Amino acid sequence: MERPAQLCGLWALLLCAVGRSGGAAPTETQPPVTNLSVSVENLCTVIWTWNPPEGASPNCSLWYFSHFGDKQDKKIAPETHRSKEVPLNERICLQVGSQCSTNESEKPSILVEKCISPPEGDPESAVTELQCVWHNLSYMKCSWLPGRNASPDTNYTLYYWHSNLEKIHQCEKIYTDNQYFGCSFDLTKVKDSSFEKNSVQIMVKDNAGKIRPSFKIVPLTSRVKPDPPHIKKLFFHNGNLYVQWEDPQNFISRCLSYEVEVNNSQTETLVFNVKDEAKCQNPEFERNMENTSCFMVPGVLPDTLNAVRIRVKTNEFCYEDDKLWSNWSQEMTIGKKRNSTLYITMLLIVPVIVAGAIIVLLVYLKRLKIIIFPPIPDPGKIFKEMFGDQNDDTLHWKKYDIYEKQTKEETDSVVLIENLKKASQ
Repeated sequence: MERPAQLCGLWALLLCAVGRSGGAAPTETQPPVTNLSVSVENLCTVIWTWNPPEGASPNCSLWYFSHFGDKQDKKIAPETHRSKEVPLNERICLQVGSQCSTNESEKPSILVEKCISPPEGDPESAVTELQCVWHNLSYMKCSWLPGRNASPDTNYTLYYWHSNLEKIHQCEKIYTDNQYFGCSFDLTKVKDSSFEKNSVQIMVKDNAGKIRPSFKIVPLTSRVKPDPPHIKKLFFHNGNLYVQWEDPQNFISRCLSYEVEVNNSQTETLVFNVKDEAKCQNPEFERNMENTSCFMVPGVLPDTLNAVRIRVKTNEFCYEDDKLWSNWSQEMTIGKKRNSTLYITMLLIVPVIVAGAIIVLLVYLKRLKIIIFPPIPDPGKIFKEMFGDQNDDTLHWKKYDIYEKQTKEETDSVVLIENLKKASQ
């Protein structure tokens, strides 16, 4: 019997607390807000303001329920204003209602809506593929393509603003790169850590007003591209290769991830991802150097020529976008290079030696075949010589004897005549 009494007492206390915090009964519907208006500050900061509802219950502690189109970004707050950074390339609307508590299940008043339209102009004339990259936390570089219906002689202008600027600035360094237009402006990281939580507002248009302006919001935690690292030292120790490099400036080491690539003379490529803070437990590593990292590369042979290069990107610990790599660092080599002259000579001599060996082997095999398998006489030929046509052979030998005899007589006559001439003299 004691537990139900205690539960009833707790329930009564909860009801009293709800009554004190909510004021009027939650079923009571408040009138709508008044004088809802919208304005734009800077380049892309949209601000909605309103007044409290008329005829609200005096026992009601007013709260305002607001959300954007399709009930996105719901918010319940006592303030009579709301702002949002949004690129003004499309229509955006805010709906606001009042209620007497922070309970989301409570039905608010009739919602009042106020919209802001995109700028006037042909949408096909606005620039396309507007992209901005923050290089090494030092300067921002934006690029874009002309709109389909834009004139080829359009003179583009880029405007930018962020929380550390008192007014909107115009970018002066306009350039062209093939089909792309671009502009870069200084954007140095501020020591205040809250700076990176903000954004840069961008607008590209032409001064003649012939094209539709294009807007973009660039969060400072994305699209960050560090400078490439600088390799300071390569050395072997206990069969391992150690790589020491200098980190990019303006970054904290724990906010960076590296990729080390090793190409050796045997056409083998080794790639290592270095995510954690790179430190080497080696006496040869210069530990006292600030902004310097080191990594041990296993499985690298010192008797081959090894080419090492490094690139870096931001990681998820500090930045939202961790897919934008820096350029590769300047390559540095270590190890011994093979004697290319000897290598080429061997490539030329070996085929000649092999061809000669094949020829000698073929000749030897032919002679060996004759020794092992001598030619067999043809019996038919032997019998033919023994019992062939004797008349033909006799005639042949007779002709040969007559010719030989006649030649001998002529030779003797000439010798005799020559001897007689010598004797008479």
